[in-house]
Amino acid sequence: METENFERLLTDQGQLLLAELRDYAPGQELALATRLRRDHPAELVTAALGQAALRQRAAAKFGADAERMYFTPNGVEQSTRRSVAEWRAGRFAALGVRRLADLCAGIGGDAIALARAGISVVAVDRDPLTCAVAAANAAALGLAELIEVRCADVTETDLTGFDAVFTDPARRTSHGRVFDPEAYGPPLSWAIGAGRAARFGALKVAPGIPHEAVPEDAEAEWVSDHGDVKEAVLWFGTDAGADRPHRATLLPGGHTLTGGRLPDPPVLPGGGRWPAAGQVRQYLYEPDGAVIRAHLVAEVAELVDGTLIDPRIAYLTSDRLVPTPYAHAFELTDVLPFHVKRLKALLRERGVGTVVIKKRGVGITPEELRRQLRPSGPNELTVILSRTDHGPLMMLGQPARGRVQPVGACM
Repeated sequence: METENFERLLTDQGQLLLAELRDYAPGQELALATRLRRDHPAELVTAALGQAALRQRAAAKFGADAERMYFTPNGVEQSTRRSVAEWRAGRFAALGVRRLADLCAGIGGDAIALARAGISVVAVDRDPLTCAVAAANAAALGLAELIEVRCADVTETDLTGFDAVFTDPARRTSHGRVFDPEAYGPPLSWAIGAGRAARFGALKVAPGIPHEAVPEDAEAEWVSDHGDVKEAVLWFGTDAGADRPHRATLLPGGHTLTGGRLPDPPVLPGGGRWPAAGQVRQYLYEPDGAVIRAHLVAEVAELVDGTLIDPRIAYLTSDRLVPTPYAHAFELTDVLPFHVKRLKALLRERGVGTVVIKKRGVGITPEELRRQLRPSGPNELTVILSRTDHGPLMMLGQPARGRVQPVGACM
């Protein structure tokens, strides 16, 4: 979509079209386009239909705001989820930030959260269409007085006078996802320098960033939302200290676990301290993905009085059921060597038709195993497969109650 066509959506005629398309159902595009083109220019109808479809896709990230916002295809895909943006904005506000430079701002999702937290934002992006969309979003949500949109190269932006800098480098090109941090747009090394340019800085990076790539003066935070790891952020100026530089944050709820960076053997591939391994006991704990990425499994083991079932697999086991937001707990009924025929027979004996399959370190996909099992019956069961030093295990059970109460949370 060209900027000119997008700006037509902001006219009275464009707004009427968008209002008419607010509740349209997918699959009606051809009939709607034919009818609407009788009274409206074809380019405007095409732009309105595309925007209506993008708003429906964006609802999963932006909730009710999506009905009033504007999007580009890349903006929907690459924007920060609202809950995550609000968490980060809250951290900036708690640090006393009042004026922030939002570099590579995209369609303005982060700028909106920051403005709602009371922070004045200068949102910078070099794409004219993206900047037009960001400005329209600020106006549509009543935040234009707090959000200034600048269409410029972020590497040429003067950062003087800002309390904080937030950078979200592009990690995708027309060829797909970029894995080399120096191929980000702008490169990671430049973005790190920008993060150090103000009193506080934050740099959004891929969750899979190697721990050795985290600068010594940065606090690394991994954030998950409803169990899915969404991002990692490198924070500068927070004075986390060398003993507590890593953080796992779980949303909703804002449960935060912190821990040290120095590994003690045995270590996770790439670094990170593991608790000792031992036999499987009554309860199995599956740490949240952000906890695993942050190498804080040992901290969770201390909370639940647990040990690993294998030195390099992030499943913990304990005799105690300890409510914690940092791991899903399962009460086990059977722990057996993994054997498909034996598992199939057990499911048949127990009338199990619904099987939740989890696995780590075992070379079979849940989909493939489910096809082999052909479960049938009224009952449900969770099957957890794991590699161990004594061969692959299958652990059968049910989710334990009492996960949601935070134990040992620390900010």
